[in-house]
Amino acid sequence: MSRSKTHAAESDWLPFLATWVRSPVKMGAVAPSSRTYCRTMVRHATTQLDGPILELGPGLGVVTRTLLEEGVAPERITSIEYDRDFARKLQQRFPKVNVIQGDGLDLDKTLGPVADSPKYAAILFAIPIVNMAQAKRQALFSRYFERLLPGGNLTQLSYMVTPPVRPVPGVFSVSSSRRVWTNIPPARVWIYARDGEAGARPVAGGERAA
Repeated sequence: MSRSKTHAAESDWLPFLATWVRSPVKMGAVAPSSRTYCRTMVRHATTQLDGPILELGPGLGVVTRTLLEEGVAPERITSIEYDRDFARKLQQRFPKVNVIQGDGLDLDKTLGPVADSPKYAAILFAIPIVNMAQAKRQALFSRYFERLLPGGNLTQLSYMVTPPVRPVPGVFSVSSSRRVWTNIPPARVWIYARDGEAGARPVAGGERAA
């Protein structure tokens, strides 16, 4: 690892740890996601479709950085971050990305009504929702699909061994990547696709969950 990458990793850990100590439930993770985990998420997302990309819960931008490394133009990315300090740091790191300090669980408030907002090619989701009732999770993801272009999918970072959001027949189905053992803790990417659509890139090692 180069000196610049080592410095970047250290600069991610310190503010991440400080915020986790203040609010571990809201953070959900005990460490920033690994680069392999982020690449897995980005490569399963339908970023190949024409249209903007919506990132919910970017934190300090490990997935944002991976999107850029995988060739996504920064002008395509809208990142919604709830934590004010994280949002400010994110905008400093990625000045061409559209960073919004707001609530990714309430897009009507943060982005405006569906009818007045753009449709997205992909949604990348990294907000902890395990304390939310399953029915509310399903309703939340169903609303996200109203903001996706045909063929677009939603990818979610999660440490759970079963889908954090169960499929909703007629709305979306669920599959997953293989577990990424290099992450702390080991985790996988869950891929939500609209029923009747492929919704995920053909990545080796995927597993069908529902």
